[in-house]
Amino acid sequence: MLNKLKDIFPQFISSTLNSYTQVFFSNNKIFAVILLLVSFFDLNAGISGLIAVLASNLTAYLIGFNRFNIKSGYYGFNSLLVGLGLGIYYQMHIEFILILLFASIFTLFVTLMLEGVIGKYGLPYLSISFLFGIWMVTLASREFTALTISERGIFMSNELYAFGGGLLVRIYNWFININLHESIVIYFRSLGAIFFQYHLFAGIVIAIGLLIYSRIAFLLSIIGFFSAYLFYQFVGGNLYELSYGYIGFNFILTSIAIGGFFIIPSRYSFLWVILLTPLISITITSTMAVMSLFQLSIFSLPFNIIVLLFLYILKFRERYVTKPEIVIHQQFSPEKNLYSQMNNKERFHNFKYLPISLPFWGEWTVTQAHHGEYTHKDEWAHAWDFEINNEDGFAYKDGGNIKEDFLCYNKPIICPADGWVEEILDGVEDNEIGDSNLEQNWGNTIVIKHNEKLFTKICHIKKESFKVKKGDFIKKGDIVAHCGNSGRSPEPHVHFQVQETPFIGSKTLDYPISHYILHQNGKYKLKTYSKPSKEDVVSKIEKNQTLHKAFHFVPGQQLKFIVTPSSSQKERTVYWEVQSDIYNNTFLFCAKTKSKAWFKNDDSMHYFTHFEGNKNSLLFYFYLGAYKVISGFYKGLKIEDKYPIHILNNKGLVFLQDFIAPFYMFVKSGYEMEYIKINDGLTDSHILFLSSATVKHGSKITRKLNFEFEIESNKIKRMVVMDGDNSIEAREVSTLQEDSEKV
Repeated sequence: MLNKLKDIFPQFISSTLNSYTQVFFSNNKIFAVILLLVSFFDLNAGISGLIAVLASNLTAYLIGFNRFNIKSGYYGFNSLLVGLGLGIYYQMHIEFILILLFASIFTLFVTLMLEGVIGKYGLPYLSISFLFGIWMVTLASREFTALTISERGIFMSNELYAFGGGLLVRIYNWFININLHESIVIYFRSLGAIFFQYHLFAGIVIAIGLLIYSRIAFLLSIIGFFSAYLFYQFVGGNLYELSYGYIGFNFILTSIAIGGFFIIPSRYSFLWVILLTPLISITITSTMAVMSLFQLSIFSLPFNIIVLLFLYILKFRERYVTKPEIVIHQQFSPEKNLYSQMNNKERFHNFKYLPISLPFWGEWTVTQAHHGEYTHKDEWAHAWDFEINNEDGFAYKDGGNIKEDFLCYNKPIICPADGWVEEILDGVEDNEIGDSNLEQNWGNTIVIKHNEKLFTKICHIKKESFKVKKGDFIKKGDIVAHCGNSGRSPEPHVHFQVQETPFIGSKTLDYPISHYILHQNGKYKLKTYSKPSKEDVVSKIEKNQTLHKAFHFVPGQQLKFIVTPSSSQKERTVYWEVQSDIYNNTFLFCAKTKSKAWFKNDDSMHYFTHFEGNKNSLLFYFYLGAYKVISGFYKGLKIEDKYPIHILNNKGLVFLQDFIAPFYMFVKSGYEMEYIKINDGLTDSHILFLSSATVKHGSKITRKLNFEFEIESNKIKRMVVMDGDNSIEAREVSTLQEDSEKV
């Protein structure tokens, strides 16, 4: 039967399981199985819920709705709740099943409608369609004489005895008589009530599943519920509202949604969970008064109202947009949302800037930086002057009496980023050394538009040296002109600034240089989104073609590695393919292990952004070892970065870290790589670099992996992974090489 369903509906199992976990904003398979089993604590409810899920998902698939949404359980979880609710209240017979099928389809249609209506505001539809579905059937059923109210639960002991004998009855009675505080009992029963199971045991099992899925979600459920319990105690509220139908689950679901799923877990999200408690309470009391007129339960209505209201008003913030911060890329885990956000903020917090590079090749010295000694003041403070110095620190040769003596004179000036030539001023003569043209202060100048309100300006250019004209679209690295000595320039140099407006003479913008190399006493240091200081010797990242091509992965490209372990395991072959999704995010994909390593390449740097899949795969080790690689070779250059917390650390420690992660981090993991040597040939280079992945608990190193990479013939010739006593060697094999080996 399962195989037939899988043939008809390829993602049958995933869509079914995810429909259960989506109730708790999860896609954890273990949690899904636990919830599925809990739903069958009442057999009729379990069967009704499963029928509703299958009917909804199969209908969505046959009509042709989005397969990803079906697989993720988005179109099934509301129908599941309708099925569970109806299965609890009504007797199971053929007439009921017929009504259930149409109720499930109706709920699906409402879900699709809400996806369009609410989704256009960037808001989730939550369980609103469940409310529509169960209310409509409940109201209509009053006229359906074939539907009969279930009498299950009235003689619970008899039912349990018939189902599982005396042992089950004794277990049930033990849970009934267990000596727990009232608040704890209501908490567990409120958890169970989310799946229409109103007894203690169901709540305990769900709590265990919630703990397995997410420590943060589990903690939030406790904080949300007990904040409500204390609030009712403090204001003299009616605790009947929490225990009636155990409607307190509204506080639990709201706390998980606001505290860690739709919002990045933090001290601010936890604070808002507590602050929203009175609003949920008010909403529960008021909606119960209204819905009682129609003899309907409010179910999850307060949860839906408060969560949608809060998420909507956050969109109108003009300040403090990270207090709390809305999740952009949903990973269906509060921990993963938090750890990825922390890692991205640390690694890419400056990547909000459009990358602006240095406007020249080679090593240049900053002779005047921001807030300079001579110019670069007031509204024009954020600019740089650059010259070329020799090994003795002089900017000229042969006495420096004429402009041609200066090392930077007539050197190419290049475009710092893609853009359009907005303005060119030409025709200003170069000054004699020591003179300045104060009337034509900027000298020959080019202004390039890179984006709205983002322009770069380069001044003191050599007369009639422009290679472009106004209106041209030019690419990063294109030669635009040559360095001169025009305008207020006593000796040849390049003046460079970023500005918001397109005019020559516009005030400057405090804006960083994206990536460059800082040269210090024969050593190199990578600077990322930084601002050079006076006397810094800087250069663009000079691209090494062999290194660049080895890490320049393009969609459709296939890579093959022969892997040789140090142990007695057999040699194996590993295949990867470069793929991209509908949003043009690129990743390396290993079909055998179903692993994905997402990456970016901005032409001067390759870096990984995310990994999912098998952590024993070669792809995972490659992700760790080549986490960040620049396209230029600089011997001795060290690059450092940090991994997301959950990627490399021991699961037990991460489990403990999860509980306090929104407030304090005690586990860390870092990346370091160093360029070792290069052998340059006429058409190729042989490059060696080393890297490492380190795990720290406090200041103590608890694990370290070492990597060795050899790059040759535009590919990764050899990669060695050393993890303690174990090592793996992998060699990339081209199709041409593979064919020659066969011969």
